[in-house]
Amino acid sequence: MALFAVIGLGSFGATVATQLISLNHEVIGIDLNKKYVENISDQLTHAVIADATDEHVLDELNVQRCDAVVVAIGEDIEASILCVLHLKNMGVKKIWVKAKSKSHHMILTHLNVEKIIHPEEDMGVRVAQSLSYPMVSRYMALEDDHYIVKIEIHADHHATPLNQLMKHAPEITTLLHKRGSVVQYQVASDLILQEGDILVVEGLLEPLRHLARYFKAL
Repeated sequence: MALFAVIGLGSFGATVATQLISLNHEVIGIDLNKKYVENISDQLTHAVIADATDEHVLDELNVQRCDAVVVAIGEDIEASILCVLHLKNMGVKKIWVKAKSKSHHMILTHLNVEKIIHPEEDMGVRVAQSLSYPMVSRYMALEDDHYIVKIEIHADHHATPLNQLMKHAPEITTLLHKRGSVVQYQVASDLILQEGDILVVEGLLEPLRHLARYFKAL
């Protein structure tokens, strides 16, 4: 169990906070908007109506003891940057920040925050990927343009040998195969795929895109 602070409890911040709670972590929620705090107070470890641009307030809340702080302040870019500066001055190492614009992102980059989040942009990418590659149900971006991708096998792919597909992208690694409740981490290259199977693969973006074309072509 870890302790997190989420500053800004609008739609994005509230979602982050409640998801962390569902994963059995402790969460301090902070927002100047009384309505936002009241809407979520009964779901969080601690919810506070407070001005996070005031360093004394952050110090009183002892946010520096948190494992990470998420700054999810929405429209007020100045408030977001000021909050980040205070957190930096307090010695908080792990700071994730929601960016509103390219200029906001650029400033945050110079402040060396650990991660900059673009929720609307990220969601747009996920929607576009889902429309373009319907066989891909989930993916996770790693560093250096690597991705882990979860692929659901549909009816059109039934009875296709795995190696028939993977020969088109030999750089891709198959991490696991799931059929029903049975999970295999050592996947035979001559496995015959069935509808409903799940594959988890890993590799660089371009080979993954190349492989996806063969899934679509079946």
